[in-house]
Amino acid sequence: MKLINSAFLLSLIPLALALENGLMRTPPMGWLSWERFRCNTDCKSDPHNCISEKLFMDMADRLAMDGWRELGYVYVNIDDCWTAKERSATGQLIPDPERFPSGIKALADYVHGRGLKLGIYGDIGTFTCGGYPGTTLDRIEQDALTFAQWGVDMLKFDGCYSSSDVQAQGYPKMSKALNATGRPIAYSCSWPAYRGGLPPQVNYTLLANICNLWRNYDDIQDSWDSVLSIVDWFFTNQDVLQPVAGPGHWNDPDMLIIGNFGLSYEQARSQMALWTIMAAPLFMSTDLRTISESAKEILQNKLMIKINQDPLGIQGRRILQEKSHIEVFLRPLSHSANALVFFSRRTDMPYRYTTSLVHLNFTQDVVYEAQDVYTGQIISGLKAADNFTVVVNPSGVVMWYLYPTMYLDQPFSFVQQHPEARKARPFTL
Repeated sequence: MKLINSAFLLSLIPLALALENGLMRTPPMGWLSWERFRCNTDCKSDPHNCISEKLFMDMADRLAMDGWRELGYVYVNIDDCWTAKERSATGQLIPDPERFPSGIKALADYVHGRGLKLGIYGDIGTFTCGGYPGTTLDRIEQDALTFAQWGVDMLKFDGCYSSSDVQAQGYPKMSKALNATGRPIAYSCSWPAYRGGLPPQVNYTLLANICNLWRNYDDIQDSWDSVLSIVDWFFTNQDVLQPVAGPGHWNDPDMLIIGNFGLSYEQARSQMALWTIMAAPLFMSTDLRTISESAKEILQNKLMIKINQDPLGIQGRRILQEKSHIEVFLRPLSHSANALVFFSRRTDMPYRYTTSLVHLNFTQDVVYEAQDVYTGQIISGLKAADNFTVVVNPSGVVMWYLYPTMYLDQPFSFVQQHPEARKARPFTL
């Protein structure tokens, strides 16, 4: 019965609620507190890691000083547990006075002063997931205006302690309220994560008109099993999810956990590659003050980021699942290029996977060049019908940036006939 009511409510939402903010034309990038720091509010015992203005100032400093900002990691996003336990006498959300003594406006100014953007968290329910004041339907306009006055650049709007009917009213209503503030505030909806299943019971056409990105599935945990569960859900549902992603509206498989405790080096490389194939937002949730050089190298891979930020904004697909437990993923890119990922679910030893581009449905009469995204190695003169072999480590990936160079019967004519393809050429890592 709830599904029927929600569907009815969705049909009544006017087109005027379209987001219309012009933001996030490529997947957003930045840092988000939740997976790594959760709802740690014990600043007396753990001042270095508690949810406080100092934590977010520290991360803003790291983004600005350690090369992240220049690569596109520009959002510093507060998640749950930032507010006081009660609203003010006038009903306004207020930050916890001990953990955020300077206030959110001052924190936003600090973040903006470093060339970055500030995100904040809210919840359409009576409480947030952490038990802090939620944004009930009658508080939506007030909270949207408060966020705008503080200088917030993005809102993540969760759905704990709310019904499906409230979500169906509240998520579009917040979109309209954010627009009405006059400040461009990117909007991340958790709505589909509360309406999951196979297939998900979500009107994605509507969602793309009211949200810049949306959480689809369970929260990521610091484990390889969690990453795999998200990958499985996303690519099982790719026929539903893939068509609705694009500039300004993205499917969000949740945070990057690279640099934490749960992934091996190969698994970290795999998460980065698979999130990039999905045209996913790249929100790191790790301690940037202590991150290892190997994790930093994965997250700061320039060719990977170029692919993730491709202006066409086409979400990739899984195109093959082999009996050998090798899977192949493809994402079309601008300038006639493609990204290919060969992913191993094996746990025994490196696997020599042999295939051809024709087998992967590439045009037979074209010659390609491939650049390994992680090593930079270039394979030239790759004919579509030729067999090639990639060695994929257990739980690992080989990722290629692939672009055409010529037609077999007309050397060099591909670039002559497709001038834009000149821009898809070897990339300096």
